Amino acid sequence: MYSCWNKLIVLYTIRLFCIIIIYMKTFCSFTYSVLEPFNTNSQGKKDREKEAMDTLLPTSTAVHEAEKPNYNNNLAFQEKDVDAGALFVLKSKGSWMHCGYHLTTSIVAPPLLSLPFAFTFLGWTAGILCLVIGAATTFYSYNLISLVLEHHAQHGRRQLRFRDMASDILGPRWGRYFVGPTQFAVCYGAVVACTLLGGQCMKAIYVLANPSGNMKLYEFVVIFGCLMLILAQIPSFHSLRHINLVSLILCLAYSACATAGSIYIGDSSKGPKKDYSIKGDTENRVFGIFNAVAIIATTYGNGIIPEIQATLAAPVKGKMFKGLCVCYIVLIFTFFTVAISGYWAFGNEASSLILTNFVDNGNPLLPRWFIYVTNIFTIVQLSAVGVVYLQPTNEVLEQAFGDPRSPEFSPRNVVPRLVSRSLATASATTIAAMLPFFGDINSLIGAFGFIPLDFILPVIFFNMTFKPSKRSPIFWLNVTIAVVFSTVGAIAAVAAVRQIVLDAKNYRLFANV
Repeated sequence: MYSCWNKLIVLYTIRLFCIIIIYMKTFCSFTYSVLEPFNTNSQGKKDREKEAMDTLLPTSTAVHEAEKPNYNNNLAFQEKDVDAGALFVLKSKGSWMHCGYHLTTSIVAPPLLSLPFAFTFLGWTAGILCLVIGAATTFYSYNLISLVLEHHAQHGRRQLRFRDMASDILGPRWGRYFVGPTQFAVCYGAVVACTLLGGQCMKAIYVLANPSGNMKLYEFVVIFGCLMLILAQIPSFHSLRHINLVSLILCLAYSACATAGSIYIGDSSKGPKKDYSIKGDTENRVFGIFNAVAIIATTYGNGIIPEIQATLAAPVKGKMFKGLCVCYIVLIFTFFTVAISGYWAFGNEASSLILTNFVDNGNPLLPRWFIYVTNIFTIVQLSAVGVVYLQPTNEVLEQAFGDPRSPEFSPRNVVPRLVSRSLATASATTIAAMLPFFGDINSLIGAFGFIPLDFILPVIFFNMTFKPSKRSPIFWLNVTIAVVFSTVGAIAAVAAVRQIVLDAKNYRLFANV
């Protein structure tokens, strides 16, 4: 039986979700109406047909399997323009619903279980405000990227990768030396983080089932890495659509379990005494705020919007917006429920992974089967998330070692693919086993990677592509977002590095944390 206080919390939480959904619906409508002048969806049938034909034309970047060129009649094109990475990995065959599955898997991932930990640096008001700002800004930014991609596709150059966008809009050096390496580091770092978190969840199950066991964390990381090694051989991004549908269901499942578990513990006498004060002196509090911002940015981060849009079958107009709506409906229910319930239940004692709070000194605060199921859901979805973020790496490897003139599953392409992807997965597993500090990795990835890719570059791309009037609200909104998040990103990067330096005394290679 809930107390009067808990009934009020549940009631106001439900009201908060309703308000958020209403505002998100209004924001979606506002975004669509504001960006409609820049969206080519309003053009007639002839323009749509032209865009579809332009998309199917060979580009200097890539040729899709669905866009089969006539190699016999165009030998010069065959020698110069065929890109094995895009041909085999980024196949343009998907629907807007498949796009929604990919987006949900890449954004609504187990790092959301660290949101209560971010609240420990921010408190109630700032924490919820940062969640709302992150949702609104990323939804807006991802739509801007989609419009820019659609615009260039209509003009005969369909950009398939983030580095293609940077090269075309900012210049080749930006794509080659900044955006390309940053995206690669972010995505590969996400693979490392997923492998580490998967090993931690496996170890949590093992310790709960066998408290006297002597298996170490790095052994579970290797086991999870073996699972990733198998899934890494899935040939293309489009091939993951059914896996990502299962992933969408799993993220709803473990988020519901985490929320229910937090409410159960918070309502009982098993949990810690609720304390929502922010720990530390003034310096630690200030840096903690920016560290939390980096964690939230990582949670909302994507970094592969162009690659996901590249999986859409032509014409691509409007499909990304629908996919984003699917993703953000799931996001609202998962992010806000886990963050609010976890912080309410554990206060400033919330750990970097909220599932850790379900066990106190080896004693489960929830039924064992419930903790097992929650961790299993998380492990399975982590494998899907890791494979999604491995795709940019696969695309680069395929481009370097694949032969587009040979069939996709010929020995000439299968052998290099098997070797290169296996080495990439093995190296990510080794790094995860050597450096098992998920919280620090999470904030570092957000500060150096996701903030520039997901908050800053989209508004710059939009302003440089469409050149809105300097008197228009959208121009100044984009400038404001770029300036604010550039400042926040720089400070968050310093805070993330500082936190790593502070924690360095606890670092040890292959530590059993």
